[in-house]
Amino acid sequence: MVDIGFFNLRAAESGGDFFIAGCDEVGRGPLAGPVVAACASIEIKKFDLKEVKTLLKKWKKLGITDSKKLKSDARLEILEQLSLTSLFADQIYTFAHSENITIKILIKEIQASVIDEINILQASLEAMKRAMLESCPVHLPGTVLIDGNKKIKQEHAHLHMEAIIKGDSKSLLIGLASIAAKEYRDQLMKNLGEKYPGYGWEHNAGYPTKMHLEAIGLLGVTEMHRLTFKGVKEIYEERGYSRIG
Repeated sequence: MVDIGFFNLRAAESGGDFFIAGCDEVGRGPLAGPVVAACASIEIKKFDLKEVKTLLKKWKKLGITDSKKLKSDARLEILEQLSLTSLFADQIYTFAHSENITIKILIKEIQASVIDEINILQASLEAMKRAMLESCPVHLPGTVLIDGNKKIKQEHAHLHMEAIIKGDSKSLLIGLASIAAKEYRDQLMKNLGEKYPGYGWEHNAGYPTKMHLEAIGLLGVTEMHRLTFKGVKEIYEERGYSRIG
């Protein structure tokens, strides 16, 4: 895992309080529902290499990695071990690991209507940006690790952005963010599946499965659908730009 290298580097550069954060998003491919991002951060007041290594080793033993590599039961077990038994968007979960280490996690979502306005890439980056800015101590020097090859644009010169391809497999912080985001979004889509029956969101999480595509043709387009996405756009235009729900 790459995290410890960034802790050592930031500690050497800052000479004081700092933080390291990991950001990831889920839900870029679905035809319905929001794109969801999470930020997991560790704030350091007094850097102790041994203490940080102990924390990260504990996380590694829990099996934190790319959420897509884990079944839901495994993700839920990891979150339970971290005292995250229920997840809500816009709520900062704060844990005082010690006098020197504070852990924070925040989930943010960007709705389908905004995705249609600014496109899915920009919506994904915006969701990660909001999660980072609202949960991290951005007045301090910090390094933000982002899954993928795009960096988050922001105005704080003392923050360093590091894009890491397949970062959810390489960074425990990004991996934890991906697990929190995916479990939150999967549960959200199950709940929306009850509100909008027939599309199978409780099983497909809004992705373009055969069942979902057929349901769009039969039932129409809901307010949760992304109108600019193939598979939705055609039906929406064909039926005179009308929604249901």
